[in-house]
Amino acid sequence: MTAVTDQDHTDHTNHTEHADHAGGQGHADAAGDDTGRAEERSENAASEEGTPQDGRSTAAGPDGEDVAEGPEPAAEAALEKSEGEEPEHRAAGGSKKSAAASAGKHAATGPEAPAKDRHARVQADSEGSWDDGLIARRVTEETAAQHVPTAPARPSPPQATAPLAYDGPLRSRLDALRELVGLSRTRLDSRTLAEAGRVLDEAASRRRLSGQHTVVAIAGATGSGKSQLFNTLAGVTISETGVRRPTTAAPIACSWSDGAAGLIDLSLIHPGLIDRLGIPGRLRRRPVQSAEAEAQLRGLVLVDLPDHDSAAVQHREQVDRVLALVDAVIWVVDPEKYADAVLHERYLRPMAGHAEVMFVVLNQIDRLPGEATEQVLDDLRRLLDEDGIALGEYGEPGATVLALSALTGDGVGELRESLGQFLAERGAPARRIAADVDAAGWRLRSVYATGQRTGLSEEDRDEFAARLAEAIGATAAGEAAERAWLRNANRACGTPWLRLWRWYQDRLDAPTGRFPARAQVDEEATARQRVEQAVRTLAERASTGLPAPWGQAVREAAVRGAQGLPEALDELAARAGLPPGRPPRPGWWPAAVFAQASMTILQVVGGLWLLGQIIGFMSPNLGVPVLLMVAGIIGGPLVEWSCRMAARGPARRYGQEAERRLREASAGCGRARVLDPVAAELLRYREVREQYGRLMGVPAAR
Repeated sequence: MTAVTDQDHTDHTNHTEHADHAGGQGHADAAGDDTGRAEERSENAASEEGTPQDGRSTAAGPDGEDVAEGPEPAAEAALEKSEGEEPEHRAAGGSKKSAAASAGKHAATGPEAPAKDRHARVQADSEGSWDDGLIARRVTEETAAQHVPTAPARPSPPQATAPLAYDGPLRSRLDALRELVGLSRTRLDSRTLAEAGRVLDEAASRRRLSGQHTVVAIAGATGSGKSQLFNTLAGVTISETGVRRPTTAAPIACSWSDGAAGLIDLSLIHPGLIDRLGIPGRLRRRPVQSAEAEAQLRGLVLVDLPDHDSAAVQHREQVDRVLALVDAVIWVVDPEKYADAVLHERYLRPMAGHAEVMFVVLNQIDRLPGEATEQVLDDLRRLLDEDGIALGEYGEPGATVLALSALTGDGVGELRESLGQFLAERGAPARRIAADVDAAGWRLRSVYATGQRTGLSEEDRDEFAARLAEAIGATAAGEAAERAWLRNANRACGTPWLRLWRWYQDRLDAPTGRFPARAQVDEEATARQRVEQAVRTLAERASTGLPAPWGQAVREAAVRGAQGLPEALDELAARAGLPPGRPPRPGWWPAAVFAQASMTILQVVGGLWLLGQIIGFMSPNLGVPVLLMVAGIIGGPLVEWSCRMAARGPARRYGQEAERRLREASAGCGRARVLDPVAAELLRYREVREQYGRLMGVPAAR
């Protein structure tokens, strides 16, 4: 049959148009204008199938198949147009000629032709010139003239295909991964999120493309026979095989549907399914036209890859690039290299989660004697199990393991049947994306889940607030407020003689100002150290159990909040400390002052009375003045002691109120500067942990 490429060769348009005109002249005389034109196009299309669809000649290649020099887009368009116009006239006018041409073709060059004829054609064409030695081969005009025209089966008209649709769980997981990446961009480096971003981009790109086609890559090591298997599945020699290594230099695509290659109207389907793989038009092929193969492998886009262990670096890079884009992969191994460490360590083991979209084919079983095939298969299954690849046996989902010989065809039918069932499910693209999401999630596990409980407890928050209150001296300030209240009470309710004595003592013990200033500097340094220690302790406890990036983010947030915290606490202490002026007085203070004044008056009256008696101004009477003086002398201290006892309760409450204000002020400052930023980081981590749980399909991930 003819292997038709998608490359445009427009330099033969005139030749094709001339052939169209000549072939339809006689038939136009026998029918009307409209009918004649339709039949003319039908006959031309049928006759041009004998020569390739580009209007040029074909010749038998070295493999015994017809090989085309180059396609002609105008001829293909004419063929499709003729099939769409006037089906009744086409059937009446062109069916006999098409049947005759098709019969001649199968008789001359069909797959059932004897091997001797193929060998003869190989020798006859050995003098022809070769194009690139890989796919398309040129033939001389003389060989083309001797070739019998053939007419392959007409391809079915293109059908509009719908884009790929993901189910609800997969969409939810993709949304979770997108949220995860968005919340983590400022916390994780770009290299950590690179794979997750690639999975999101590829999922979005694949969703916009056809959901009726499945891209399957054939990968293998040097000499494994993957190109031969590729040609066997296609039914025509497309990819070159031989002893030269490496043989396949670039990915080659073969599509069982025109829609995948972008050959139909762009309004019907997105043409980028193969464009996404970066395969140029000259390396895109179609299989041999067969109704059975078309029905069995409908929607398949098969890609032959270079050797994954090729000596050429660019070949290995192409393999890695395409393997990340295809929907499924067929790994071809041979009896000699099926246990190759490069295959298992670099590809199979990392792709263990993609087992449901993976085929592992043991090729070249024709080289194994007796029961050696089963022994090699058992050992291959053992190696796959060690790689963590689930095997699709006994109805369980997993990789399909088969044994075949692409050379003899043994086992190829079983592979076709498995591929047919695989394609009929139309679930490979979604399963591949789901496996990519799983792989990306497991790579990110170390930065999102540690299995430990995280966060700050109420005890940790209270301890941090207590440390800050201690740093600014809240307790000392409360005690000072209590002493100030008592001192004010003593001044208001004490005897005048005692207050005069205290005033005299204060003048004698006036401070110089040196030692208190130095003590104040030491106290400020100590307070700063206490604040820094409190912040470090809080950061360590908040980051305990967090993954390294998130723990670092928590510590950085705490350090940023600690900058300027001691100064802010000092300002708050100045504003929230003791109020200016004297402390408030209770209601009983006026009565106490009046009683103390009365005792003082009694002492003064009694003293003056005695003095008057001494100087003779008053009559002698020692009882009353002495009694007045004794009452004043004893009553004054008694009133002072009573007031002091009564002032303890209000003084204590006053001191506690001052301490409470300082503690609340310090706690509020620490919460605004340190606790809130740290809590925001912990909340962000809790959110990403919940998204990670959605991503991995669990309720919550620690």
